Amino acid sequence: MSGIGSISHQNYSEDEFPEEHTPRDLWIGLILAMLSSLFIGSSFIVKKKSLQQLSRSGKRRAAAGGYGYLKNWLWWIGFLTMGAGEVFNFVAYTFAPAALVTPLGALSVLVTSVLAAHLLHEALNMLAKLGCALCLLGSTVVVIHAPQQSHVNTLAQLSSRLLDPAFVWYVVALVAVVVLLLVYCSPRYGSRNVLVYLTVCSLIGGLSVLCCKALGLALQEVAQDKKMLLSPLLWISLILLVLFVSVQMIYLNKSLDIFATNVVTPIYYVLFTSSVLLASAILFKEWDGLEPKDALGILAGFFTTIVGVTLLHAFRDIDISRLKLGTLLSSNNSNNNLQQHQHLQQQTECSVGSSNGAVGGGASPCDTRSSRASSAADNMWGAANGGDDDPMASSDEQPILPTAALHSYGVAHQH
Repeated sequence: MSGIGSISHQNYSEDEFPEEHTPRDLWIGLILAMLSSLFIGSSFIVKKKSLQQLSRSGKRRAAAGGYGYLKNWLWWIGFLTMGAGEVFNFVAYTFAPAALVTPLGALSVLVTSVLAAHLLHEALNMLAKLGCALCLLGSTVVVIHAPQQSHVNTLAQLSSRLLDPAFVWYVVALVAVVVLLLVYCSPRYGSRNVLVYLTVCSLIGGLSVLCCKALGLALQEVAQDKKMLLSPLLWISLILLVLFVSVQMIYLNKSLDIFATNVVTPIYYVLFTSSVLLASAILFKEWDGLEPKDALGILAGFFTTIVGVTLLHAFRDIDISRLKLGTLLSSNNSNNNLQQHQHLQQQTECSVGSSNGAVGGGASPCDTRSSRASSAADNMWGAANGGDDDPMASSDEQPILPTAALHSYGVAHQH
């Protein structure tokens, strides 16, 4: 399918939605958005289960280029479940405003994480959980501040925008990046870095959403005029959509087969959302009228997302739990308290010794320790320089050296 919690509202302008929503419409949109998150989040668990079955059966895994999952009924249930979730999400935008539906799309990531912990026994450490939360927060901020798409009603208008030089260069660059990832990065880093396969899925997913937009416009015109069935853009969009969805399906399955579900889902959500926003912005020139506050919000959300992805990916294999972190902090506090106690005790001994030395005329313990340390340092300096460089050392006095210094001094003279 096109992605996680598809941001389908980006394919429409504000004029295509009612400006005022009744309470009944809001509740319907809210329920549909929550059902969409539940279905989409569950679909990843079902797909992961089917891939695990395939791995245990000894057949060629998806990560190794196998397609045995296509014969697994459980995988198809997951595929259809995701499709149903996308439909619910699409319809939700017709009842409720995007500001309400879009943040709820991030619930699919939370659903996946909860179900993965109970059904797949996949647990995230504290830093990974923090990264997941930052991913959801950052992507939601980006979507809320993203510019609204301009109004496109006909295939002719869409065709003229598709031929715009800026969008053509974007597609060329995107294809080059995808080819580089598949040819160079995938064989070397695909099994170790979750970003390789998911970046391919997300970049292709951004174009698949535009194909859905073209198909929607084409079907509307076909309903009014059957001659539009001969439109080249209709069939090109259909062929490209099938191709793009197939590529997404293959590399998403590879990611799920190798990496934990609760790591794949949030990263895919972030990358897919960013890709769709970028493709739509370039195609419909949405950045021209962007206000400074929205631009700042997009940048803030983007960098928040980067931090979240870094935490989620870099620390996913480190065993950091709240209990262990508390034990570590307690141990550090105990060590600090012990050092402070020892330092205080030494200061107390010095004070008492100084008082006794002043009364009895003897040296205090602190003066004795300082004298010993200074003597040891002077003796080691004299040993290293043969006793000639120390003006305080006499020729007939043998310096008293520590054992380690004597040993190194003897070894040096033997050589």
